[in-house]
Amino acid sequence: MIMPLSLHRAAGWPPAAPLRWPPLRRRSYAASPRPPGAPAAARVEGASSSSSFDPSAFEAERLRLDAEARASMAAAAAASDAEGEGQGGDPKAWKWKIRKRVWDLLEAEDIARNPRPVHHRIPNFAGAALAADSLGKLDVFQKAQCVKVNPDSPQKQVRFLTLTGHTTEVPFIELDSVDAGGKKLLTPQPRLRTGFFSVLASQTLPSGSILEACTSVGAAKYGRPIGLDEKIKVDLIVIGSVAVDPTTGARLGKGEGFAELEYGMLRYMGAIDDNAMIVTSVHDKQLVDDIPVEKLLVHDVPVDIICTPTQIIYTNTRIPKPQGIYWEKLSPEKLGQIRILRELKRRIERQTGQLLPTGPSEKLPPTARRRR
Repeated sequence: MIMPLSLHRAAGWPPAAPLRWPPLRRRSYAASPRPPGAPAAARVEGASSSSSFDPSAFEAERLRLDAEARASMAAAAAASDAEGEGQGGDPKAWKWKIRKRVWDLLEAEDIARNPRPVHHRIPNFAGAALAADSLGKLDVFQKAQCVKVNPDSPQKQVRFLTLTGHTTEVPFIELDSVDAGGKKLLTPQPRLRTGFFSVLASQTLPSGSILEACTSVGAAKYGRPIGLDEKIKVDLIVIGSVAVDPTTGARLGKGEGFAELEYGMLRYMGAIDDNAMIVTSVHDKQLVDDIPVEKLLVHDVPVDIICTPTQIIYTNTRIPKPQGIYWEKLSPEKLGQIRILRELKRRIERQTGQLLPTGPSEKLPPTARRRR
């Protein structure tokens, strides 16, 4: 019996590369402090040469920073819950309540899958590969030449299908032969931590490396870093979600706002416009009906299509898509954490001769510390 080619069946998973920006001084992960006994960090700046890339060190650093981020998110969520939405409280407290309800449900019903617990993550779930396979059969996916996909666990199969250009009908024994096909995959560095986006294409990958290239480590190892001057057209955007309303297309992420920032920067680059479809893959239990559209912010990104393990939903959303980066909403603290945003702000100010506005100082959506 010939087994079908599918990421969740083909192989187990092994446990994005930074911006090439000439004015920036290159630096290495090894320059940042690390806990005693931790391995030396991987060099990820510049070209992602596999000969000089240390996958173990990269993954150790990624996991450490992700742990910091989740701890910070947990603290912020608890503080938000204590304050509530009343006068002087957190106006986004309602988002944290919905997120917690969904995370709790996925764990309580054993729908959650590793990495666990799924709290303060884009949650991985049972049937994620089935949802991805449905997404891969969408006409908009089939016609797309370049697909931007988030780097989270439940979308690994989407990244695989993007690189191979195939769905599960391709026989498993033809795994090596799919290396010559596929689309361009655009994937961000997790949390825009050290850079911007990486572009991968199966034609440029070493033979047999597609499965690894679908991971954060593999994207950093094999991807080509791009900058804001890159001339690229993105045909489809796939984003992860914690909760999504199928009747309105309203979506909640894990609370850090990076999907919105990534979308805004792609708008600035001219890589996308309002016609670029936005798709998310989630479990059916992540579908909710209590996201108040009137409380969404101007930079919140809606979704056009939802793929679950059991259904495909066209939301026909009427929520406007963001037109770029809303600098007046971006706090100094947030700006100080993300180098690419600071560079973009300085660039626009030099070009226009005018200072861009900055949002008020505020308590940040929790996130890992960024090195400046």
